[in-house]
Amino acid sequence: MNNRIEKGDIVFINKSGKYHQQVGEVSEIDYNIFFVKIVMVKLGNLEETFEEKDLQLQTKKPNLQEVIASVDKILEQVAQIPNLPTKEQVELPNRLKYLKLDIPKLDKQLIQKNFDSIDKILIEIREADSSASFWQEINPNLEKISWWIRTSL
Repeated sequence: MNNRIEKGDIVFINKSGKYHQQVGEVSEIDYNIFFVKIVMVKLGNLEETFEEKDLQLQTKKPNLQEVIASVDKILEQVAQIPNLPTKEQVELPNRLKYLKLDIPKLDKQLIQKNFDSIDKILIEIREADSSASFWQEINPNLEKISWWIRTSL
């Protein structure tokens, strides 16, 4: 695993003080005049600046292959959803396949539009049956795709 801290990664704050042992998401990377890596970390509603040495990498943001694999996992689960309305039986798998094709193109608008449509359909399905076992696979993969879109494009 690459241990370099990059935008979108989740980090643990080692520095003693106000933010000691908090966890946040890297929003920006910069360097000061001495070429020390300066990392801007989102902590809830605020952002704080730390030197890289004060942070410990907790979770790497997903890479392209992981995101595509997440789309495939959701596709597998969608095939198992019982009583899916006819329109969604066609539209949801198609949108997921388009999303999978769009991701390598890195076209933010196209990817975001497809993802929002997929998310909207899944929200409607979840309202009808939120206890089904397939959500245990769909939810974390959907979150991984959302995280990648938010931090990579």
